[in-house]
Amino acid sequence: MNRAADVALAGVGLVVSAPALAVAAAAVKLTDGGPVLYRQQRVGKDGAGFELLKLRTMVVGAEAKGAGAAVDRGDPRITRAGRVLRRLSIDELPQLWNVIRGDMSVIGPRPTLRYQVERYSPRQRRRLEVKPGITGWAQVHGRASLPWEERIERDVWYVEHRSPWLDLRILAKTPLALFSGTYKGSTGGWTQL
Repeated sequence: MNRAADVALAGVGLVVSAPALAVAAAAVKLTDGGPVLYRQQRVGKDGAGFELLKLRTMVVGAEAKGAGAAVDRGDPRITRAGRVLRRLSIDELPQLWNVIRGDMSVIGPRPTLRYQVERYSPRQRRRLEVKPGITGWAQVHGRASLPWEERIERDVWYVEHRSPWLDLRILAKTPLALFSGTYKGSTGGWTQL
């Protein structure tokens, strides 16, 4: 997807979702008084780092507790409001701002953590040839229910076959994918050493 289309879609998305974002932000704040936004360093195009934005769905300091960066269904660190936000994928809406800033695209491989990228094979590193996206080929074909290696392979397939037609197919399939599962085992499908 080209930059102009990204900015247009993200801008419209932010305007349309503003009421839902306002309600969600209030729910996050009222849950425990902590910050509304969760900020995390992720890896983008060509391995460049950027700050990913999400609505906070877990207790403050969650990465230092329990399973760390891994999250599974029923994780006690997820707040009451967070369960709803995750189920409806509302927690991802602030990433529209990442798109406007140019860190991300609407469509592309999901951005991952630096320690994961450091373990990529040369073929898996191909997913860094494009900007990471809010939705993508792997997201509309199983999301986190797929094993990690299969998700990465679908992302590489997208990089090798991307086209405006494929992007339209992904956009058309995204609403249905939003209501599928977002969890996969104790490490989100990623095997930690």
